[in-house]
Amino acid sequence: MHTETLAEQIRAEARKVLVGQDEPFTLLLVALLAGGHVLLEGAPGTAKTLMAKTLALLVRAEFKRVQFTPDLMPSDVLGTQVFDMATGQFRLRRGPIFTQLFLGDEINRAPAKTQSALLEAMEERQVTIEGERLPLPDPFFVVATQNPIEYEGTYPLPEAQLDRFLFKVLLDYPPSEVELEVLRRYHQGFDAHRLEEAGLRPVVAPADLQACRAEIREVTVEEGVLGYIGRIAQESRRSPDLLMGGSTRASIALLLSAKTYAAIHGRAFVTPDDVKALVRPVYRHRIILRPEAEIEGLTPDTALGRVLARVEAPR
Repeated sequence: MHTETLAEQIRAEARKVLVGQDEPFTLLLVALLAGGHVLLEGAPGTAKTLMAKTLALLVRAEFKRVQFTPDLMPSDVLGTQVFDMATGQFRLRRGPIFTQLFLGDEINRAPAKTQSALLEAMEERQVTIEGERLPLPDPFFVVATQNPIEYEGTYPLPEAQLDRFLFKVLLDYPPSEVELEVLRRYHQGFDAHRLEEAGLRPVVAPADLQACRAEIREVTVEEGVLGYIGRIAQESRRSPDLLMGGSTRASIALLLSAKTYAAIHGRAFVTPDDVKALVRPVYRHRIILRPEAEIEGLTPDTALGRVLARVEAPR
């Protein structure tokens, strides 16, 4: 399949600069092809920004990055009307959101008002400034990074915004052998700010992504697999561990991402294993644990593991 070939070429190039990050980078690629957005959560220094920059370069996407801070205003992201002294008229100054791959770094360090400024952009691929609706480029892909919420100086993301992310991807510190390989590369001269010098070369142009998306739309999903996706959502809503289970939007996200996941692995149909592989990144930011489950030490991922164990997969 065309999508499988392109995806493997992109991942092979990414390995030139990313060590031990195959799974999170694959999820980033799946989200881009599925037309979704990704929230990356991890401590500082776990290659979140590097991953986004690498993907942008490999697909020849225009890339802009904004460092979110407590004093960042919505107009700093979206843009605003400014008065031009030379012409005596107002003109639009477009903000950094007008790009193909937008990286919102440490998004949970900005207050809710600024975080929410991204909602229209992420959902409708447009922004409204002074009553004027302005379309965003295609593709338009948001990668937001956040530090774990227990870090000082962070604001929780509003539920409505969390729901706009296709995936929440967790990044942990690397195992010792992976960290050692990273150190070797830096010792040999690797510089994360000069990716081209590492031999990284673009694989596709944004226009090529349209062909992949057309192929993904043709991936078949049997009725049994559709039912499996629906039963997972229903079981999450009944779970004794959860105050809030998955919404219909979560089921749609799981369906679309499973079709994409199947396509990049060379299949023209979705398997139950494709669905299982994506339940945690699709659901973990959309569910709310009961307080007693948190006291018990449960995490969203362990609660979702219990949900999956109660739902029989189709044969």
